[in-house]
Amino acid sequence: GALLDKVTKREVTALLAYAEDEAGGLMSPRYARLRPDMRVDEAVTYLRRQARRPIETISYFYVLEQDQKLLGVASLRDLFLEPENKLISEIMQSDVVSVLEETKQEDISRLMKQHDLVAIPVVDEENHLKGIITVDDLIDAIEEAVTEDIQKIGGTEALEAPYLEIGFWQMLRKRAGWLSILFLGEMFTANAMSYFEQEIAAAVVLALFIPLVISSGGNSGSQASTLVVRAIALGEIRTRMWRRILIRELGSGLALGCILGALGFLRVVLWPHSAQIYGEHYVQIALTLSVTLVGIVMWGTIIGSMLPLLLKRFGFDPASASAPFVATIVDVTGLIIYFTTASIFLRGILL
Repeated sequence: GALLDKVTKREVTALLAYAEDEAGGLMSPRYARLRPDMRVDEAVTYLRRQARRPIETISYFYVLEQDQKLLGVASLRDLFLEPENKLISEIMQSDVVSVLEETKQEDISRLMKQHDLVAIPVVDEENHLKGIITVDDLIDAIEEAVTEDIQKIGGTEALEAPYLEIGFWQMLRKRAGWLSILFLGEMFTANAMSYFEQEIAAAVVLALFIPLVISSGGNSGSQASTLVVRAIALGEIRTRMWRRILIRELGSGLALGCILGALGFLRVVLWPHSAQIYGEHYVQIALTLSVTLVGIVMWGTIIGSMLPLLLKRFGFDPASASAPFVATIVDVTGLIIYFTTASIFLRGILL
């Protein structure tokens, strides 16, 4: 604080009152301003003087009343195209696209993209101009947010610094927490397998397909969660759309499950010496595997698509529904689906 001059210190203190992902936290209070009763020639002189100070952009200037209420916006191009004696109030654009101080950066990004803006003003409820956000500031903020989301989707805590600048022990702490939680979650897979111990003992051949079954469910869930988390971040979907997303993912899960189920069936039936490897009931085993894959892929896509929406609904970061986390949930439930299906198709044959 002692290294900052009084003006800068006052500006920084004011900006710290806002969240870093809101318009108030992203804006700069240094912008080019003019009064509506100025003539074009006066405005050019005044802007030249303002440009000597550090301001965000000189390309656009904002027209304010005495009480700092935002009246309009114009560009340098507008100034140079108009006669010198024309008033700023006559050349400014009064229909200004602006955002409130608490507007989230995702919404700001959408507005700037929609209106093709390089800067956007931030106002309070009474339309007093508080600052401006330029596209380069927004890109920096979005890059940081996307990086955090990708790190969370990968199953780690968000890193506060570049990868090579994070200390060894800090990196270990960021990764060990989630990895330990996932490990403890996967231990329920062992519990599920012990529950079906008799079935495995009676039909050892079923154990051959456990890695195939649980990885297929985990992969489909990871796919769905990654797609939904990204769609939420881009503002393409809202939590209230959950029914539409559920129906869509049910359809996708069924189609994908049928594809994998068909591949699994053919893999067992057409494999050389199937009867010797899988026993005389290899067709029933192939059918068990096929139906299981349809069920588990559908279940994986449902969990993967709904979990981020559920987290978002209760105010948590949807990116916490990371691919490894979804895969862990689906692994445990996948075994239950597998052995339940096996008990139906193989009862009286192998079980």
